Amino acid sequence: MATLSIPRLFVCAASALLLSACASPLSPTVDLAQNATDAVSHPGRSEPDLNRDQIDHPVELLTFARVTPGMTVADVFGGGGYFSELLSYSVGPEGQVLLINNPAYDQYAAKGLEARNLPERLPNVTYLITEAVDLQLPEGQLDVVWLSITYHDLFYADPDNGWPAIDRDDFLAQIVSGLKPGGVLLVTDHRAATGQAATQAQSLHRIEEAYAREQIERSGLQFSGSTGVLANSDDDHSLSVFDPAIRGKTDRFAHKYIKP
Repeated sequence: MATLSIPRLFVCAASALLLSACASPLSPTVDLAQNATDAVSHPGRSEPDLNRDQIDHPVELLTFARVTPGMTVADVFGGGGYFSELLSYSVGPEGQVLLINNPAYDQYAAKGLEARNLPERLPNVTYLITEAVDLQLPEGQLDVVWLSITYHDLFYADPDNGWPAIDRDDFLAQIVSGLKPGGVLLVTDHRAATGQAATQAQSLHRIEEAYAREQIERSGLQFSGSTGVLANSDDDHSLSVFDPAIRGKTDRFAHKYIKP
């Protein structure tokens, strides 16, 4: 699987942005729900991805995040690229998607990434492997940063197995720097019980919703709303998200934040 250099990506991105300068990606003429539906209905999507749609509700999330053609988007810790592919179709040929994994995520998601066949299948997606200390986000060029089911990993550490502790303030500062004014951070994650803050990130891979919001707002981003599309009241938040009894059925939150 080939990887493209960051300079090449953002030479292309700059051209795309110039082409769309007269028609903002946030143009009210764009039908957000239809654009998302078209992305999810795109021919050639794999059977595993189509099955995953029932769990991750991509039409609703892409609409909620207001992803439109011509945008430049970073899918941070995007794993095997499920959302990167959908974002690729959503932003279209004049848009750009940067899929970023650290080395640990790259190894974990190797099979899914191989099937994604980047960049041949998705020429507007560039894949980057880098540690969280240097995400290599282009300053002030991103319309959307997508952080799906990975925010709790900022509070997780397993250095013996390739996952060093992450400086959370620095990580969020990089995202803020990468976003344009008015840009969106989309965050989804597994809910922990009220009052648990991030204490279960290591053991259960969960984080308390209110605590996540508090920490993200401290970075300077403004909370812009939530959607309950990923909620599941049958999850009592007591099990690891990898427990067979709850895997794929966890109670999750979805937040949107805006850079002022």
